[in-house]
Amino acid sequence: MFHQIISYLKFLAKSTNQHGVHSPFVFNLVTKCFYDKKTYEAYNKISAYKKELLNNNTKLTVTDLGPGSRITKSNTRQISEIARSAGSTIKRAQLLYRLNHYFKAERVLELGTSLGIATYALHLGHKNSEITTIEGCPNIASFTTGSLDAHHTKNITVLNGDFSEVIPTLKNPFDVIYIDGNHTKTATIAYFNQLLNHAHNDTVFLFDDIYWSKEMTEAWELIKTHPKVTVTIDCFWCGFVFIRQEQAREHFVIRL
Repeated sequence: MFHQIISYLKFLAKSTNQHGVHSPFVFNLVTKCFYDKKTYEAYNKISAYKKELLNNNTKLTVTDLGPGSRITKSNTRQISEIARSAGSTIKRAQLLYRLNHYFKAERVLELGTSLGIATYALHLGHKNSEITTIEGCPNIASFTTGSLDAHHTKNITVLNGDFSEVIPTLKNPFDVIYIDGNHTKTATIAYFNQLLNHAHNDTVFLFDDIYWSKEMTEAWELIKTHPKVTVTIDCFWCGFVFIRQEQAREHFVIRL
C-alpha cells in the first residue's frame, strides 16, 4: 500500500491531460477514447452484470496460479467476494468498453478472465470481436463461461490453464491484448515477450495494475525500455504499450 501511495503522488506530479500530448495518434486516443464523456447504454449492462455477481453467494473452490488475493488466503470464496475484491471496477470496465469501441478490434486476448466483467465490457464495445480469454482457475473459468452465455454473448472463448502454457497454443495475431493476471515481475515480462509473437504493428497492449506492487512497477519500467516498444501511456492503474514502428519513441503520463 505504501508503494502505491508514493507512486500515486509521483504520478500526480508528472501527469498531464490531452494538452500535454503532441502525438496525433495519442492525442486522438486520449480525447476520443479516454476522455469520451458520452453515457453509453452498454454502461448500464456492465453495471447490471456486476450487480448480479455481487448478489451471488455461490461458493467456489479457487485455484490461484499467481500471487493470490490480498484480501483472504482461503481457497473457498463466494462469487460476491471475488466480484468485490478481484473483479474489474465499473470505471475500468467502462474504459475497456470505450477502448474496444474506439479500436473495433477483430481479435482480442485477455489474460485473467476472473468473473468476466472486463470480458463482457470488451464484448459490448465491439460485438463482432473474437475474444479469447484465459483463466487459471478451472472452477472460475467454468462459472464465467456460463455467466457470459447467460448474457447472450457471442464470439467469446474462455480457455482454462496456466498463461505461459496456453499462450504458445494461440494461433492468431491479436489487435488488443489485455494482461490482468499473475501480478509478478518475472511472469509479466515473460508474458509480454511471449505475446510479441502474437502481435502486429498496430496491436494495443494494456497492462493492469502497474503500481500494484514494487515488482509490477519494475516490470512496467523494463517493458518501456524494450527495443520493440515505441509508445507507452501510464494511466496509473493501467499502462498502454504500442509497438507502432512509424511512431517516435515517447512515454506519456496521462490522468484519466
